[in-house]
Amino acid sequence: MSIDRPVPVPRTAVPLGITDPVQSARAELKAALAALEEKANIPRRASEAVDQKIRDVRESAQRNPGAAAALVAGVAGLVGFAVWGIVRAYTR
Repeated sequence: MSIDRPVPVPRTAVPLGITDPVQSARAELKAALAALEEKANIPRRASEAVDQKIRDVRESAQRNPGAAAALVAGVAGLVGFAVWGIVRAYTR
């Protein structure tokens, strides 16, 4: 039971079956520019990495809420200790 649907082509790929050299060159240029845009767009890549890390942390917090609470308490303690140290150094 095969259904002939067109397969979606990624932005960074050249579609198959282009016989005209001009259209082929344009398709290759378009794919190359899209690949460069994806590689060079550092803010978007960083945003996607942060979003993935947030999803991972949320999943692990749902699996083990005790460890997540301990981690939050530890980070809060470190931040408090750092602020205390900076204020103490400033007031001396």
